[in-house]
Amino acid sequence: MEIKRSGSQASGKGPAEWFTGTVRIDPLFPATAPARAAGNAVTFEPGARTAWHTHPLGQILIVTAGCGRVQREGGSIEEIRPGDVVWFEPDEKHWHGAAPTTAMTHIAIQESLDGKAVDWMEHVTDDEYTGA
Repeated sequence: MEIKRSGSQASGKGPAEWFTGTVRIDPLFPATAPARAAGNAVTFEPGARTAWHTHPLGQILIVTAGCGRVQREGGSIEEIRPGDVVWFEPDEKHWHGAAPTTAMTHIAIQESLDGKAVDWMEHVTDDEYTGA
């Protein structure tokens, strides 16, 4: 058994290569073999968002605070709120982030396949983010 105490793991800034705006990543648990699942709490300031990306084995988001947005390629922008659970299929191209005027925090859980959990792509444009 292992207990990771709250505050014992350093927060990190979401890298500009993967995010637009201010994003904080708080590690929850790494993928420790033979397990493949890892989890992070991710907080997006208003207007902040991920770049387009996929996960080889899919991804689960559990919204814990605020108001956010998610979109899969070819779909409409959906609003998400605390208590909502979002499932992205394996290799489904998508993005997620905060609403324009409200921050959002979610827990992101994804599994690694051959050591890889995500494939990052191009940034979400302002027009894509607003649905213009």
